[in-house]
Amino acid sequence: MTKPVCTLEGILEALVSEDIVEQEKASMVTSLVSAQARKSLHPLEIIAGRQWNHKSNPQQPLSLDMLTDWLAEKSGLSRYHFDPLKMDVASCTSITSYAYASRFGILPVKVTASEVVIAVTDPYRLEWMDELDRIVNKPITTVLANPRELKNYLIEFYSVSKAMEGAGNKALGELPGNIQNLEQLIELGKTGKVDAEDQHIVSIVDWLMQYAFSQRASDIHIEPRREQGNVRFRIDGVMHQVYEIPANITAAVVSRIKIMGRLDVAEKRKPQDGRIKTLSPDGAEIELRLSSMPTAFGEKLVLRIFDPEVLVKNFAALGLEKKNPLSGTI
Repeated sequence: MTKPVCTLEGILEALVSEDIVEQEKASMVTSLVSAQARKSLHPLEIIAGRQWNHKSNPQQPLSLDMLTDWLAEKSGLSRYHFDPLKMDVASCTSITSYAYASRFGILPVKVTASEVVIAVTDPYRLEWMDELDRIVNKPITTVLANPRELKNYLIEFYSVSKAMEGAGNKALGELPGNIQNLEQLIELGKTGKVDAEDQHIVSIVDWLMQYAFSQRASDIHIEPRREQGNVRFRIDGVMHQVYEIPANITAAVVSRIKIMGRLDVAEKRKPQDGRIKTLSPDGAEIELRLSSMPTAFGEKLVLRIFDPEVLVKNFAALGLEKKNPLSGTI
């Protein structure tokens, strides 16, 4: 079989030839789909949206994940599954601009000393590779990703990187120089040169909370260090490193969260407790318990997330199987 062209007609033709989709359905879709839908949606998204079942295996729905797996196999690329907790967002977004990545439907997902791994949605559109190859000056490996997931993470990662960069540029413009030592960090905390109400800081805090909700985190830890602040999530009892915030931004992020929790922003030498009520991405109300603790490099914050939905979830929704290896059942 020839390689399917990554257009709606090309993919449908390949699916028909493999007895996955009926010819009548394929012809109907190509004639009904609007130009706007073709422009805004990936061909796999359009096909998955029809909610068809496999022609030869009616029990198998043609979901977006199934179609992505199929295209990965046909193109000879590895199928990539996003795990944001294992990605260095700052390094990945530094490879290329958002406009360039969005134009070609690509997203750098791993950067090491020996290679750059880039997720793509069209395995046959590679005109971008020569240009990036000259920029990164190291081997590029391509993997195929779910087009809807790639689009969502593309927006999310570049948005938070832009907010970090904007907050950093503003802070550096107001300070006499880069933060180099403990004394300067302490002075930064006292003077509050980075405005906690700055839109970039607001965006960073909003992203951290929404990201924690989407990852089912139970705790958010913001831990200041000499040169940077570490953000970690506790997920299923395990701590995960999520992001590194420049030290001159960490204090503003901490202040922003303290304001939201109605804590005393000026008090930085004593532990404080508070709470925040906010909304999850789907609009559900979530409460966060906030605790601050002074450390050598600034205030450490821990936010405990209380999701009322967890109280009514069954074992399957909590990720537990029907059989327990120790007792046989749950």
